[in-house]
This record gives sequence, structure tokens and C-alpha cells, in this order.
Amino acid sequence: MFRSNWFPTVFDDFMKSDFAPHANGTAPAVNVKESDKAYIMELAAPGIKKEYCRVGINDEGNLTIAIENKMEHKEEDKKHHYLRREFSYSNYEQSYALPDDVERNGISAKVEDGILTITMPKTAPKEKVTKSIEIK
Repeated sequence: MFRSNWFPTVFDDFMKSDFAPHANGTAPAVNVKESDKAYIMELAAPGIKKEYCRVGINDEGNLTIAIENKMEHKEEDKKHHYLRREFSYSNYEQSYALPDDVERNGISAKVEDGILTITMPKTAPKEKVTKSIEIK
């Protein structure tokens, strides 16, 4: 399997920096996998609907992910004659620098079983050219 030295190091450094939100109640857990053909990013977002997710590429060429989670729970207790409401709003927005070998037009995303999966296909490796240039 091809192993990119760039992506894990930069991704690990980025996630450990003070820039990135640390794992807490509002920042989803993130897994990143690599294969010969793609990078796959998984974000845990239990109960999230695809309507509340946005994935794109910004003007700087970075991958942007935004998740808005709105959940409302109502419980009615007839014995005490009150209505209880609990609102939970948690928003997440983050930009990630993409490796140079990602085919930006081929990036896809899906939400399934509470996981936002973003697949970033790799471009074909560029042929290395070694040659002498004649000086005139």
C-alpha cells in the first residue's frame, strides 16, 4: 500500500494544534484512512441528517465541513402537569488542508448510520522526469 508521508504528519500536527477544536461535545470524532486510491475521512455525527451537513472546497482550496445539529426532545408528564423540553444545538465547522494528490473534482460525501464519510480520490502519480538540459 502506498504510504503518504505528507498527509498523516500534517493531519496529526493540525489536529494537535491550538487551532483545531479538541474532542469535546461539539467537535465530532474524526478518523482518516488511506488506501492506494483514496483518503477517507469519517466524522461521527450520531442522529445527523444529510440536510444538516455541508462539505465543500473554499477559495483557498481547503476542504470545509460544516454540521448543524438540531435535536428537540419533548416529554409530557400527566401526573405533574408540566411539559419539559430539552434543546440541543451543536454546530461544527472546520477547514482541512488537502494533500496535493487529491482529485478535488472527485470528492464525494455521504451520511449513513450517524457517520459523515468523505472520500477523496487520489490523482494518478505523476511520472518523474530526470534529464539533462542542454545549455545554449
